[in-house]
Amino acid sequence: MPPLSRLLSINKSDEPPRRERRKEARPGELLGAALDLFVEKGFAATRAEEVAARAGVSKGTLFLYFPSKEELFKAVVRESITGRFNEWNAEFESFEGSTGDMLRYCMNTWWERIGATKASGITKLMMSEASNFPELAIFYQQEVMTPAHQLIGRVLQRGIDRGEFRQIDMAYAIFSVIAPLTFLVMWKHSLGACQPIGLPALVPEQYIASQVDMLLHGLSVRPTNENPKK
Repeated sequence: MPPLSRLLSINKSDEPPRRERRKEARPGELLGAALDLFVEKGFAATRAEEVAARAGVSKGTLFLYFPSKEELFKAVVRESITGRFNEWNAEFESFEGSTGDMLRYCMNTWWERIGATKASGITKLMMSEASNFPELAIFYQQEVMTPAHQLIGRVLQRGIDRGEFRQIDMAYAIFSVIAPLTFLVMWKHSLGACQPIGLPALVPEQYIASQVDMLLHGLSVRPTNENPKK
């Protein structure tokens, strides 16, 4: 039988080092901690050492994966928002219902996957801090705003091509879809604290249903005998 020291050596060598055991999980922990702090404190006020401490690692470990706070923020956006566009575009291709149903599905799905999650706070962060960080503003425009506009444009164009929606100013129609969703985010992360006393609470799902109803009535094809001035 090998001596005890030999057995301890064998057991120790068979067990992966702690760093290797956590290697795959650590980036996710860092991104989760960073998202929490960015939403809670904003980009400028969040310090790298705070992110590392919340994730339970050293500041050096944080910079091993993300060389700067800017790169960490970009990774958070890609992980929590940008990565959704591939699945949304795939769902667009396979959707079989009316375009009105598709628009309703898109807005509700956005709320479920982004709006109702902590990631929605990134929108408020960008609205308040983009002018101070132009590089991040350009990044957010490229990674989030442009794909979002393109996807919504595809939905609206589908309705036009199928004769369900009338001809519209596409650029501003896209903003008409984005605006109520942006309002929901701002309400959730700031304006919600100013809820007027005596008025019913804003229920996101009901609010989206109301917005879709108004959008569709404005987009629907009018009967040929209808007086457009009425």
